[in-house]
Amino acid sequence: SMAAWDLSVKVEDLGPDAPPVTISVASDLHVGGVILKLVEKTQMQRNWSDHALWWDQKQRWLLRTAWTLEKYGIHADARLLFMPQHKPLKLGLPSGKTVMLKACFSNPVFQTVMGICRMLNIRHPEELSLLRPVEEKKKKKDKDLTEEIYDLTEVPLSSGTPTTFSRPCLYNGMPAHFADSEQMEGVYKMLSVTQPPPAPEVIAKQYRPASVVDKSHIHGRWLDSSRCLMQQGIQENDRLWLRFKYYSFYDIEPKYDVVRLTQLYEQARWAILLEDIDCTEEEMMLFGALQYHINKVALSEPQMMSSNAALDDLESALQSLEVKMEGDSSSASDLLENMTAPELNDYLKIFRPKRLTLKGYKQYWFKFQDTSISYFKSKEESIGEPIQQINLKGCEVAPDVNVAAQKFLIRLLIPAPEGMNEVYLRCENEQQYAQWMAGCRLASKGKSLADSSFQSEIQSIRSFLAMQKTNSGSSNNSAASDESINTHSLVSPRYHKKYKPKQLTPRILDAYQNVAQLSLTDALMRFLQIWQALPDFGLSYVVVRFKGSRKDEVLGIAPNRLIRIDLGVGDVVKTWRYNNMKQWNVNWDIKQMAIEFEGNVNIAFGCVTADCKIVHEFIGGYIFMSTRSREKSDTLNEELFHKLTGGHEAL
Repeated sequence: SMAAWDLSVKVEDLGPDAPPVTISVASDLHVGGVILKLVEKTQMQRNWSDHALWWDQKQRWLLRTAWTLEKYGIHADARLLFMPQHKPLKLGLPSGKTVMLKACFSNPVFQTVMGICRMLNIRHPEELSLLRPVEEKKKKKDKDLTEEIYDLTEVPLSSGTPTTFSRPCLYNGMPAHFADSEQMEGVYKMLSVTQPPPAPEVIAKQYRPASVVDKSHIHGRWLDSSRCLMQQGIQENDRLWLRFKYYSFYDIEPKYDVVRLTQLYEQARWAILLEDIDCTEEEMMLFGALQYHINKVALSEPQMMSSNAALDDLESALQSLEVKMEGDSSSASDLLENMTAPELNDYLKIFRPKRLTLKGYKQYWFKFQDTSISYFKSKEESIGEPIQQINLKGCEVAPDVNVAAQKFLIRLLIPAPEGMNEVYLRCENEQQYAQWMAGCRLASKGKSLADSSFQSEIQSIRSFLAMQKTNSGSSNNSAASDESINTHSLVSPRYHKKYKPKQLTPRILDAYQNVAQLSLTDALMRFLQIWQALPDFGLSYVVVRFKGSRKDEVLGIAPNRLIRIDLGVGDVVKTWRYNNMKQWNVNWDIKQMAIEFEGNVNIAFGCVTADCKIVHEFIGGYIFMSTRSREKSDTLNEELFHKLTGGHEAL
């Protein structure tokens, strides 16, 4: 047998000042045997099942208990700690509230987040992650304000890995571990009910990014999903933020996603209040009105819905049947439908800002076919060759609308080898705009006008326009007009400076007329829809330096594309889409990312404000998000996530 030697291990449960426990081992002893000897020697009666050994010098957990000390390469000089793998963590939620819970310090952060989301009842944990918090501006007199912390450390750590798509079993509308006590019910209420509008001084105290470069600093704070908390220097009782990281929200079901929906709304609301994302003044008034309405309804609607399991099962069975039927449509009916596809032809005006001409919009006869638009000099000439045919598949479609001014523009960014070509289409009226906008949106996703969603897309665009209409004269007779609204709680600080509260009140109430009928869930969903329709939605910024360039630029990472922004002009110079990406990899030695796109387009850049791993993970993460589908399976393909984001040869 091998020679015996002494191994010293610090046991956390004995207290910070206790000397290490020394045990006699041999190099062929496995880690499980070491743990057994330690537990016997401490003579403490407790459940040790969550404990494991941490190797300080190598910054790694010894989780393979069957491995021998020799296999791990452990000698007498190793500094080992024996401690629980789950430790308390203070977690700042998107709503600004703080929960204290036990999180796993030994698994990759990706799994830790899954555990946290399971406890908080948030489905699709892959969309969230943890980041180091931004410090608030502290005033001297704020010292005595202790914040309220909601304690979840007593919740038993649930075992097993539930599926990401599964719907939780609810008791009185909440997961079992929240139905245990009044205190726990209180915590669930905090998670699932929207917070009242914050006081203007609370908004003013928060950190507000002033530029794209400022916005890029926050993204340097994301934790690495493939390493554990211990490896990233996170200690017991530290504070971290839980946030939605990937702006690609899969399958939101209001009934099962109460917490997810509420926290997503809170994150969107704060992004708007802190001017993290730009919007027009009209949109800001609408966001203000929706917040006002959501708060009003949240106070009056009882939140806890008792759920009837039998009805739920029936509902989900009908839903999956619907999905199946949509998928099974026979080719014959497809042929028929395509033969009678609705046509869209009309006079529209077109403008191309990139062409160096001073001429504005010119009118042409436009024809929509399949997923492309052709235009001709006139209706009469539409039988011959078009002046140009624009294929919309994979293009960006953004609205540029002002209902009051009767401005209805569709902004198209069309992928081209050298970047993006910008085209504006001007419509005459709402009716025309709704149809062409709906057509463009479908075509950008590769769907034709024959698609079943064409009419509902038109409907949703029209209801969106209706919400922006002002009901002049009708606000005097509304019950709301005499209510006092704290308008500065509903809009971002720029409007606090621009308008007095009494100037804002009629404008917000005006917009409120259009949303006052919405239920709480519909209002939340509408708020998120308008947020998602903003041109800058879903962009995470990083300052980078492109290979061969002498100045810093900004890379915007979106759910479906990368954007290069020139800091001098603040404009988008180029766009590259993920679906044109052939491969990407990182040279870790020089911290440079290289990406190859179709058509022999190669780009390379070093990261300035964030680690290369963060950018690499963002891109891989978004590609992973686009692979999700109910058909494949109901479980989360964790292996694929790590493969795409882990930092080894990716594609």
